Parts: sequence; C-alpha cells; structure tokens
Amino acid sequence: MSLSDTRFILLSKWLSQYFKTDVSLELICGDASFRRYFRVQHLANTYIVSDSPIELVPIEPFIDVAKAYAKAGLIVPEIIAKDDINGFVLQSDLGDDQLLSYLTEQTVADYYQKALRLLPKVAQVTATEKSNLPSYDNIFVERELGIFTEWLLNEYLQLSISEVEEDVINNAFQVLINSAVEQPKVGMHRDFHSRNILINKNSLALIDFQDAVVGPVTYDAVSLLRDCYVRWPDEVIDTLKHMHYTLCIDNQLFPKTVNFEQYQRWFDLMGLQRHIKAAGIFARLNLRDGKPGYLKDIPLTLTYIVDIAALYPELKDFSHLIQNKVVSAVALKLDSPVL
Repeated sequence: MSLSDTRFILLSKWLSQYFKTDVSLELICGDASFRRYFRVQHLANTYIVSDSPIELVPIEPFIDVAKAYAKAGLIVPEIIAKDDINGFVLQSDLGDDQLLSYLTEQTVADYYQKALRLLPKVAQVTATEKSNLPSYDNIFVERELGIFTEWLLNEYLQLSISEVEEDVINNAFQVLINSAVEQPKVGMHRDFHSRNILINKNSLALIDFQDAVVGPVTYDAVSLLRDCYVRWPDEVIDTLKHMHYTLCIDNQLFPKTVNFEQYQRWFDLMGLQRHIKAAGIFARLNLRDGKPGYLKDIPLTLTYIVDIAALYPELKDFSHLIQNKVVSAVALKLDSPVL
C-alpha cells in the first residue's frame, strides 16, 4: 500500500467526508481474501474500516450477518457507515486481541469453553433480515473438497495421480460428503477459530462471519477445536468435545437419541473435510493470490488428515495415500527455495 494507492485515496476521501475532517489511517492487515482493514483515528476515538473491492468481495453479507448476530446477543462490530459503490464499511473497533495470543496449555480449556458457549447463539442465526443464509449442502461440500485436488495436488505439487489413487480420493470424499449432509443443520459461522475470536473487555467477540451458512452442527466446534493453525493435546480436546456434545443436547441442536459415538464420527469427518479444504486453500492463496505465508500451515493440516482418516476403516487407504505421497511431496516443496 502507498499513498498513491487508488483505493486508499478513495477510502481517505470517503472517511474525510463522513467525519467532515481529515482522519489518520493505519493498515492493520489483509485477510485470506481480497479484503483489507485499517484502523481509523478520529479525535480521541478509533474505528475499523474494511476495504473490499465490491466486484470481488460483496459487503452486504458481512453487514447483514453482523446485524443478525448482534440481535442474537453476540458481540460483533457495530456497522456505522458503508459505501455500497466502493465497498467500504466503517465499524466499531473491538481491538486487536485475538484469542490465539491468549492460548497456552494452561488457559486453552477455559477460553475454549467460553467460545463453545457462544455456539448455541450462532446456531440460532439461520437467516438475516433480508434472506435465509445459504445452505451448506452436498454440492457445497463437494466444491470445497475439490479445492484440495485442484490447487494442492494438481497445481502446487503437480502430482501424477493414478486411476486407483483417484478412486481412493473420490471414495473418501463421498464418505465425508455423506457424513456432512446427514448431520442436523444449524446456523454456522463457518470460520470459527482463535484468529477470528477477539478478547474484548473480558468478553469474546466475533469477526469474519460474512460466509455464514446453514450446515452441519459440528462444523464450528471442529473449526475451533481442530484449528488449522495450532494443535492442542488430545485429552484437552476430548473434554471440550464432550462439553459441546452436551451443549447441543441441552440447546436441542440435535435429539438425545444421538449418542456420543455418532457425534464423534460427525466431528472427526467434519474435521477431515475442513482440513482437506484448508490445505487446498493455502496452496491457492500462494499460487493465485501471491500469499505464500499460508504454505507453512499445510503440514499441520496434513498431519490431522493422516491421523484421523486412519481411525476409520473406510478411510485408511486415503490416510496411507496422503502419508506416502502428499506429505513427502509437500516437505520437498517447502524445503525448496522456489515456491
């Protein structure tokens, strides 16, 4: 970014017109999309403004879901002003304190319990004032899984996949699709992890919820507990899974006839789907969007895929394929100076 950045100039003018005076802008970050964020200083107050090229990242989903989440009792940024033509959204400043930065092996259980208690409120949001949230159906799941094949296996690693290996992949994907669509459906944040949860005045606030949908009941809990960026001891996660299972029953997100073993299978296979998708997205961010920083997160996603797939007989061949062919290929690429 520079002062000659066309969008930065447009944003500065829009904010100056809104506040009727010049303001100070500081780039905070860009996210994994084409969106970027600035902190706005006006007199003694600060705000956040997002810059979303409207043809690439619509702003309405974020605004609509923010209103629905606030109505459900969740802490989210307040929408103060918007520019529908250029894609600017001025919002309240909830700070920079990501939950991730507070997590240690000693604190993770307590913080994650607090985060899990937000999910029944998230689950009740299945529509905004304007429309129902999109459905996370079998076509949606299949499309996400395809990111792994296209961007990680084909584009980034350029692997040669035999017909037998292709069958293994397709069979595994079908198992994951079937598991996802059979789960009870609730409102999903869809990116509910420790980088998108902020500590705000001793409470937890949510951001980055513009992709909210209606889908599998375990999805958001998996996003948190099987984070693509950090892995916690199994005994800690096991306790938290039981907590979420109880929360779901207590809040009637699924009937009491669903036993924990069924929940566990849904949870594990949902985690596989998420990590498979994430590995593909990390490769795509590098190749398509020029963001190589996410490549370092691929090995952790592959470790989870190998470990969890090995627990299920119908996925063991897939686990072996990822371990024997993909993990080593990624290791070679990451050791290479040419990404």
